[in-house]
Amino acid sequence: MTLIKSISGIRGTIGGKPSENLTPVDAVKFAAAYGTWLKNRHQDKKAIVVVGRDARISGQMIQQLVMNTLTGLGINVIDLDLSTTPTVEIAVPMEKADGGIILTASHNPKQWNALKLLNEKGEFLNGDEGAEILRIAEKADFSFAEVDDLGKIMEVDHYIDTHIEEVVMLPLVDAKKIAEAGFTVAVDGVNSTGGIAIPKLLKRLGVKVIELYCEPTGEFPHNPEPLKEHLSEICELVKEQKADLGVVVDPDVDRLAFITEEGEMFGEEYTLVACADYVLSKTPGNTVSNLSSSRALRDITQKHGGSYEASAVGEVNVVELMKNNNAIIGGEGNGGIIYPESHYGRDSLVGVALFLTFLAEKQMKVSELRKTYPSYFMSKNKIELTPELDVDNILKQLEKKYTGEEVSTVDGVKIDFAEHWVHLRKSNTEPIIRIYTEAKSQERADEVAKEMIGEIKKIANL
Repeated sequence: MTLIKSISGIRGTIGGKPSENLTPVDAVKFAAAYGTWLKNRHQDKKAIVVVGRDARISGQMIQQLVMNTLTGLGINVIDLDLSTTPTVEIAVPMEKADGGIILTASHNPKQWNALKLLNEKGEFLNGDEGAEILRIAEKADFSFAEVDDLGKIMEVDHYIDTHIEEVVMLPLVDAKKIAEAGFTVAVDGVNSTGGIAIPKLLKRLGVKVIELYCEPTGEFPHNPEPLKEHLSEICELVKEQKADLGVVVDPDVDRLAFITEEGEMFGEEYTLVACADYVLSKTPGNTVSNLSSSRALRDITQKHGGSYEASAVGEVNVVELMKNNNAIIGGEGNGGIIYPESHYGRDSLVGVALFLTFLAEKQMKVSELRKTYPSYFMSKNKIELTPELDVDNILKQLEKKYTGEEVSTVDGVKIDFAEHWVHLRKSNTEPIIRIYTEAKSQERADEVAKEMIGEIKKIANL
């Protein structure tokens, strides 16, 4: 069992001992630390926090603990209950709140949950802010409110609908064109809140919807990470029902994958590529993704006359570089679309609407659109970390070995070769080293990954 404390929040498995897992004690401690941090920033007024959750089984328990801890600090809470990460992100500034908490462990299995922490803009906290909250939690530096100063909880249930309308009204989303295209779309909502939000959005856009696992029970019917090996049922459903495409989201709806009409993966790396291609065709500009994302975004950006930059892995890092570079679209290669015209957060609703508008405009099948992009293939692997493994030394030795290549140490070690790249980094959310490779064939990407894993094991004497 695991508890991971990082600048982006606290994530862990439910049950077990405090400080080793995400127990009620830990949920209260970190909610109190976040609330205390907010109160320190807003001493002139009563703070307000928006709270929402995905549908996982532990969500209601953790949400009640978090909300009541905040009210115990004298903070008012706006309770969105079942929601999505991007919905909470847009609700924070709309409510003029001082922050937000999303209770979700994203793509992790059902035994996991997490507190994702937002600032007053509805954006993830930066490193310094996250570190300060961890310090407050460690010292238990809390002071709770007296009885007359307790906060209140206000239930608000319209924000998924509000979010959908915000997406539909984006200038580059053409609801009329989408409706006229007569799309049929199959949706896998992995029995979480994507099963509420995505079908509602599609119906609002005039799309016929075929629902698969769209009941928000929290009983995930398959591994909730939207990767090919987990999505055989939606792929079969698309073919059987002769749907135009399939849409798959993770439990909190910030990762998006498409299935072609042939029942094949469009490629999670190409979700961002396609949406960026559309946006850049209408509003030329710059793009940003992280170091573990495909070169295809760079190629598409340069085709449209823009410049591309890569950030460290992590949404907050992508957003920071997007702001610095005035990027008009960006995100992460795992299917996370960040479109500042809406907000600075990964948003599958925005991605679906942009993609369908593009598809309707192109009058192409999804498989045909995919063939218009450069073909790169990725291999994503990991090595479990053990306490005696000196990861920093391993990465340093690999950096030294490949000094003749283009090497970045912004986030772990990324080695860019002429025909492929390798990115090695410690995960922020799991006790593992991630090994991502990309090449011009799947065989070569897998081969490069195998070679690099061999090198790591040799250095570590594994």
